[in-house]
Amino acid sequence: MIVFVPAGIFLLALLVGMLRDRRRLRNGFYLVFTLFFTLVGIMLKAGQTHPALAAVIAGILLLLALLSAFVLAWFLVRNGLTMLRKEGRSPANLLSLVAGLGIIGLGAMLVASLATGSRALGTVTVVTVLVVGYVSFLFTCFLLYALLYGWFKPRGRIDFVVVLGSGLIRNKVPPLLAGRLDKGREVYDAQVAAGGSPMLVTSGGQGPDEDRPEGQAMAEYLIEAGVPADRIIQETQSRTTEENLALSGALMRDVDPGYRCVIVTNNYHAFRAALMARKTDIPGQVVGSRTARYFWPSAVIREFVAIFMQHKVVNFSMCVLLVLTGSLAGLT
Repeated sequence: MIVFVPAGIFLLALLVGMLRDRRRLRNGFYLVFTLFFTLVGIMLKAGQTHPALAAVIAGILLLLALLSAFVLAWFLVRNGLTMLRKEGRSPANLLSLVAGLGIIGLGAMLVASLATGSRALGTVTVVTVLVVGYVSFLFTCFLLYALLYGWFKPRGRIDFVVVLGSGLIRNKVPPLLAGRLDKGREVYDAQVAAGGSPMLVTSGGQGPDEDRPEGQAMAEYLIEAGVPADRIIQETQSRTTEENLALSGALMRDVDPGYRCVIVTNNYHAFRAALMARKTDIPGQVVGSRTARYFWPSAVIREFVAIFMQHKVVNFSMCVLLVLTGSLAGLT
């Protein structure tokens, strides 16, 4: 069983990390390394007793990886075209299309490099594969742990339910924001049914094209849905998610310095919101409302890009190092 020791170490690190605080990005690395070393352990164990079986498993995994790349590229391109048709042409809506075309382009580069034997093209291909591999590894850590984080539900006493704003459309609550508010009311109702007395915090300021603060419009939506007006606190000054959290946190501390809360946003945004909640010292976990399936891929990529840029010094330094390593390898 020694082949599974590395997997056990990373699993222990994951469990300890999640017990201390689920809102840590490093937990995603522990999760991916646990899965990786578990797979390696299975391969080594199979190789010790049935070498032929290990070779078959390795071949199947390689084939699945290649097929997955083609399927993923097709899915992302198709999703990108759907986003353009339904949401319009904007940089954010192009993300899944660009990612799909990028996978196709990388595949074409690999084929051309092998077919031509060009040293220059080979060097460029190696550099590209190294950088894309690094970014893909980070994205895998983010995606798998974000999915795992979304499975956990808040437990125990909840004093506040904070609903993050996402913008009004024609001064009305749009479907995306309505989904967050409905989820917030669901959490609120569950707490009330369990004997609690939480308050709802609607968080959102007034944009340049809006005639009232978003927090006010959100409160009106909840009141129309049956939530008592005296159980709602409006935060109406924020402009960004981080301001949503910081200003809402200040309001909650004024009411109850020892509060516990649940933060509600969309499912694709939940983990990044959790990272920001930890950064702003808010004692609460994040739950996500459902998002239209076609919207989810581009939204998740956008969330990853935002987290990548939050650590841009480390990430770009790694990319530069990989470019230099690949270039030197191509020259030797």
